[in-house]
Amino acid sequence: MVAMGGGEEFPQRGKSDRELLLFTAPHKEGDVDQIVAEIQKEFTNLDVEFVQPGSDGKTQVPKELYQRANYLTTFTWLPPNASEVPDLKFIQFLSAGVNHIANHPIYTDSKIPLLSANGVHGPQIAEWVVMMYLVHNHKYVALYEQQKQKLWKPETGKDVTDSPGKTVGILGYGSIGRQVARVAKAMGMNVLAYTASPRPTPESRRDDGFIVPGTGDPDGSFPSAWYSGLDKESLHEFLKQKIDLLVLAVPLTKTTTHFLSAAEFEVLNQSNPAGTYVVNISRGPVIDQPQLVKALNEKLIGGAALDVTDPEPLPKDDPLWDTPNVLITPHISGSTSAYSTRATQVLQENLRRLRDGKKLINEVDRDKGY
Repeated sequence: MVAMGGGEEFPQRGKSDRELLLFTAPHKEGDVDQIVAEIQKEFTNLDVEFVQPGSDGKTQVPKELYQRANYLTTFTWLPPNASEVPDLKFIQFLSAGVNHIANHPIYTDSKIPLLSANGVHGPQIAEWVVMMYLVHNHKYVALYEQQKQKLWKPETGKDVTDSPGKTVGILGYGSIGRQVARVAKAMGMNVLAYTASPRPTPESRRDDGFIVPGTGDPDGSFPSAWYSGLDKESLHEFLKQKIDLLVLAVPLTKTTTHFLSAAEFEVLNQSNPAGTYVVNISRGPVIDQPQLVKALNEKLIGGAALDVTDPEPLPKDDPLWDTPNVLITPHISGSTSAYSTRATQVLQENLRRLRDGKKLINEVDRDKGY
């Protein structure tokens, strides 16, 4: 444990009017020090405490420490319930979603604001999406296999598909989808956006969350058309638009579980017989995985790139591993050396907003689940 901010290692409640920011997320020495120093310079009444996971990977936070906390930054660790943290003003998660704690008493039985790190993943995940799409379209897997065999066969890399004039359909037009749109537009692609609720006005299409400078689609100007709805009829209308690249970037909820299944793969095939390329960077259960395997085997879609599966880790005997035209990575598309810095900047912004009486960014709607 590293104590920052001076004073006792565990200042006791009632002995000080200073506030406490508690970090329980794994971090490397130096990766957030600059941002934390900026926070402490701006909030002079704030102590900061770091609690690192033990060698077993579990986080053990002393009760006397978390009971005094005013702000908590975490990936997964939470106090037992809200009564144990009477002074907690918000919880800043370092993950894009909070479905992993949806059954915890803090989620179900409290009104403590839960804030996600939505917005920090856009650049790196968009690059992963485009990388996989280009690997598929330019037949790089086959070319790499030739390299390993020291074969020179130019015909393998001919008749590739490039991007201008193609259509990317982004199912879930949040921060990740918006950065995919920015890169796709630069490649000459047409962008279609799909959201849970209608976005009929310019104001409703704005991104009010955290945005990495120079990225995304802050004013929602990239899509040529917007679609919306949580019913299958609305989804099918979107999928009928001859989509070449379909990017799944929706949160996992009861409604979006198996959002893509047999009927949806049939719609994609009918609208684009050449084969839609499906990319999932949301959560594995958003796709009905056995039906995905069937769609790939029957060539109803052109291929799939999956950074998430159902379940995770994907068992070695799962048929998905050996399904043709699928690329699988172990849930790493959101990784970047800049992650901790960006996520702590979200925390910094929310501290400012709470102080200034403004609306917090990325606050989770418990009823919606995101």
